[in-house]
Amino acid sequence: MDLGFAVVTLPETDHPTEGEQAPDFVRPLVTSEDWGDKRLSAVAAEEPVLVVFYPMDGAFPATYMWNELRERGFDEQYDVQVVGLSISTPYEHMTFIDDRKLEYSLFSDPQNGVAEQYDIVNDLDGMAGVSEPRPAVFVIDSELTIRYAWVASQWPEFPDYDDLENAIASL
Repeated sequence: MDLGFAVVTLPETDHPTEGEQAPDFVRPLVTSEDWGDKRLSAVAAEEPVLVVFYPMDGAFPATYMWNELRERGFDEQYDVQVVGLSISTPYEHMTFIDDRKLEYSLFSDPQNGVAEQYDIVNDLDGMAGVSEPRPAVFVIDSELTIRYAWVASQWPEFPDYDDLENAIASL
């Protein structure tokens, strides 16, 4: 079957896993109305958080992941905040939120430094010095302890959303 793209195996990663501390960071957190610098620990202090790392706004994997998350409505069924993180700028995030009718906040990380902290960088083929986060999800509690972690080992690859829901439900 011709997929129209190549499935690529990604290099091994030493990303944080269940029971470990999530790296804290400060980045612009974008809503449909505005943005401002926000610390992950401040977001997690409000209620547990599902952090969704995804490629730039508008890319096929981003659209697929956000459509799936919206349809499942984890934030409506459970006490969890859903936030995204990509290399897209705050302006791009506001457009993406508006175009996709998202009710989630998105961290902007154009230099991909947070993906480096989490060891989930995806260096883009044929683009020297350009990277984005590989698809990944982390469920993080108020103490920044990771309760669930999934990181793509291939490109493209997506989390098992049923496993993710089970992890969120167990909080």
